[in-house]
Amino acid sequence: MNTDKLLEYDDLSEALREGRALRPARGYRILYAQGDLNFRSLDVPDPVPLGHQILTSAGVNPSDGYSLFAILPAGDFEDVRLDEPFDLRERGAERFIAFQTDRDFKLTLNEKQLKWGKPTISGADIYTLADIGEDEAVFLEVNGGEDRLIDYDELIDLTTSGIEHFITAPKPALTFEFTVNSRPHVVSDRRVTFEQVVQLAFPGSQSVPNVAFSMTYRHAASKPHAGELGAGGVVEVKNKGTVFNVTKTIQS
Repeated sequence: MNTDKLLEYDDLSEALREGRALRPARGYRILYAQGDLNFRSLDVPDPVPLGHQILTSAGVNPSDGYSLFAILPAGDFEDVRLDEPFDLRERGAERFIAFQTDRDFKLTLNEKQLKWGKPTISGADIYTLADIGEDEAVFLEVNGGEDRLIDYDELIDLTTSGIEHFITAPKPALTFEFTVNSRPHVVSDRRVTFEQVVQLAFPGSQSVPNVAFSMTYRHAASKPHAGELGAGGVVEVKNKGTVFNVTKTIQS
């Protein structure tokens, strides 16, 4: 083979989209993430790399206790053993994720087998893996009860007994419950403005002259999760649990 005519690299993602075989090249480009789902391009030197070659190409020492998984086209996670070859040409897996861990946590998503190298997984990561439209949502199956809607900003504990099973389904009409000066309120929009909260705390107060309002909040979905809110400000509330305190001051 004339190596002068070899491509610098062939991109596995492009090959899959184009429905073609990998071309002879000096490197083969895959997508790699470490401990999360922030994938980056990574070139490996062989179309059938060993697991430790993938980690080494990522600048990781394979002996430091890493687990490596390939995300198959159907969404299942497959173990990539460090001393065994993984054929990029046949498996159709373009995404690989590594965790520095000595324990893997199992879960399912629409009956696909997933593994995670951390004791918790965020709702945002589950939604990313689900790859669903805006009119769908992810739910945790509850045996004998109502399936629980998963929120983007929550953390799910994977250390409990049994395997967590997640499914996707049409998104329900959401409501958001929060308290203002110890009184509960329900709205249909996650975004709540300073002016809305003032009206809930002191109805009709905007028509009263020489009155000023100060406001604090905590347990919000947006960041920062706690702080002060001023006129024109907006806070994203959680499905349940955000708290506002509003104080009215009469100015002379």
